[in-house]
Amino acid sequence: MTRPTSPNRIQARVQTFGCRLNTVESETIKTLAAEAGADDAIVFNTCAVTAEAVRQARQAIRRARRDNPGTRIIVTGCAAQTEPDTFAAMDEVDLVLGNAEKLKADSYRPLPFGAEPGERVRVNDIMELTETGAHLVEGFEGRARAFVQVQNGCDHRCTFCIIPYGRGPSRSVPMGAVVDQVRRLVENGYAEVVLTGVDLTSYGGDLPGEPRFGTLVRAVLRHVPELDRLRLSSIDSIEADDDLMRAIGEEERLMPHLHLSLQAGDDMILKRMKRRHSRAQSVAFCEEVRRLRPDTVFGADLIAGFPTETDAMFKNTRAIVEDCGLTHLHVFPFSPRKGTPASRMPQVDRALVKARAAMLRAEGERALARHLDAEIGRDRQVLIEDGAIGRTEHFTSVTLDRPQAAGAIVAATVTGHDGRRLAATPTNKTPTNKTPTDKTLAA
Repeated sequence: MTRPTSPNRIQARVQTFGCRLNTVESETIKTLAAEAGADDAIVFNTCAVTAEAVRQARQAIRRARRDNPGTRIIVTGCAAQTEPDTFAAMDEVDLVLGNAEKLKADSYRPLPFGAEPGERVRVNDIMELTETGAHLVEGFEGRARAFVQVQNGCDHRCTFCIIPYGRGPSRSVPMGAVVDQVRRLVENGYAEVVLTGVDLTSYGGDLPGEPRFGTLVRAVLRHVPELDRLRLSSIDSIEADDDLMRAIGEEERLMPHLHLSLQAGDDMILKRMKRRHSRAQSVAFCEEVRRLRPDTVFGADLIAGFPTETDAMFKNTRAIVEDCGLTHLHVFPFSPRKGTPASRMPQVDRALVKARAAMLRAEGERALARHLDAEIGRDRQVLIEDGAIGRTEHFTSVTLDRPQAAGAIVAATVTGHDGRRLAATPTNKTPTNKTPTDKTLAA
């Protein structure tokens, strides 16, 4: 089990790319690297979801070397796992670690004198992993909310996705360890916790008794009554179990915002992506959730320009924004990843891919504007992130008219918006006001 982090310890510098799971693991890396004597190193925790993510990591590594001559540079994360030779070939890089190795202190120890160049790469077969430990941390520096990893890896093989080869098979953290971690974070003053994983809703299939993700959600809320807000990262709606649906309908502390891994809104494209849901199932899920909890808002991941996508197919994906009532979009122009089936399919012209991505983003901006308009005049509970900036229960960004304590939950009335962010005024209503301790938020 990884030792908890503490802002009182010396910690290495970590630059994080990609998902919330990387954010969680970076907190552990800071301490592990320091324990191994690498507290003066810069660690890049990379993402491999798109070719652009890999390019950005390489660019940041080169810039870091220019700005920090003589500093040890270590590269890890999904891109290091899937493309170790790419980073080992960079003169700026001193050490390459796989996703399993990055969570072991010994991995960060300097190479022995006279070591061969090949020893700079410490990347083993991720597919051999059978379990995921609970990486216990006491808090997240500079963050109002805390993330808890409950699952890692993925057993599905979507044709566009390289992540299973970076993260390995699906593995779950035992429920007791998750509950203990959430309780610990609440004791440190965090009012909101986010459950995160690579394929979150596949949780439990590898554990004794095969508990479902909804069982975990209800267990956290039941056993940590002091937790004010529980939030979920991206979910796969086709895997939503009965307990999760009951939690959505019955648990007020489960935030009414769900981010869905939709990827497309056309059945033929979904089939070619090897997704397990249909367009109709996505729409039906959103309708059912709104029946259970009418104020729920939805975000979604959508890919523009998937191979073979015609104008008619793209039109269906564009229409899913309104049909599902989405308000927060993450739009990705399709990026072929070497080694995936989609990279070998007939490609859409790059200019058209970019144009479709722009159209999807514009659709998302219109949907967000409708949501913001509907919020005016409503009372919301705002979790303060920094100064006057915070998030409502629906994960909508908001600016208050005066600063508040970071980590506090403040009651406020929405007065307007600027097209991207709400404006609100704190009220005299009694808010939930759990402020993270100084040691938790110390930078």
